[in-house]
Amino acid sequence: MKAVLGIDTSCYTTSAALVSLDGRILASARRLLTVREGERGLQQSQGLFQHVKNLPDMIEQVMRQDTADICAVCASVRPRPVEESYMPVFRAGESQARAAASLLRVPFYPASHQEGHVQAALFESGIEESSPFLALHLSGGTTEVLLVNDGRLTLLGGSLDLHAGQLIDRTGVRMHLGFPSGPALEQLAMQSNAEGLLGVSIKGNSCNLAGAENKVAHWLEQGTMTREQIAAEVFDFLARTIERMIENACQETGARQALLAGGVASSTLLRDMLRERAQKRRLACRLHFARPELSGDNAVGVALLGAKRFLQNGK
Repeated sequence: MKAVLGIDTSCYTTSAALVSLDGRILASARRLLTVREGERGLQQSQGLFQHVKNLPDMIEQVMRQDTADICAVCASVRPRPVEESYMPVFRAGESQARAAASLLRVPFYPASHQEGHVQAALFESGIEESSPFLALHLSGGTTEVLLVNDGRLTLLGGSLDLHAGQLIDRTGVRMHLGFPSGPALEQLAMQSNAEGLLGVSIKGNSCNLAGAENKVAHWLEQGTMTREQIAAEVFDFLARTIERMIENACQETGARQALLAGGVASSTLLRDMLRERAQKRRLACRLHFARPELSGDNAVGVALLGAKRFLQNGK
């Protein structure tokens, strides 16, 4: 069976995946990078070193699919599909992918991390790809709303300061929840009800999140609010912000579908909040979510992109 090997080395995850040319996921492996307790992230050099250590094991895991005949290799080589986009961590995956393609004498296809996210999120999402749709990339390193038309991504807006995942992680680290903090903060949030105490700052398709972080830090210093209520306020704030961004982008573009991807979008609580708000406000845009295991950083989307390009090139 002909298959494409995909590799992604993002800021916090090493991953590899194998997909068939007809779009089936044959194997997938990923490993979170290690962040020391109390730290809010990794330097690029630290991430690059961990990727170099992790990649052989990730590739070995997916290559246990011994019926696969590798016909192409695809890797994310930059964060976004724009020329000036660059992060050193992607060099780890790109170098090993290019070497593997040369040794196997098969084509190598470069992709961007963001394109891979959108492609992975599309898998079994129900999106009608023949019509333009919105894609929201919500993670620790990106909070952007994009228009996807015939596979092309056009940036419409996003956060002007902090990213959604950063707000969650910085809140969690202040509460000594560890890093990444999403699942633990979500569990706390589910034990309380939000009162909408964090004001949303939206201008067109762009937003500001840093003010919410400052307010959360103030609450924690005061010690007058429970951790559960603060967590609930953070998720409620993100739901209101994201819904407003989708609403504005729908009005601007006429798109009637929105696909939410990225680690932040894998939160069950946030998904439920967004669905509830969309119904309550009669949002003229249908929300679609990636499968939870394909919402966070993974190489599946990169491999799927490689399969598409292989078929387009008539190999």
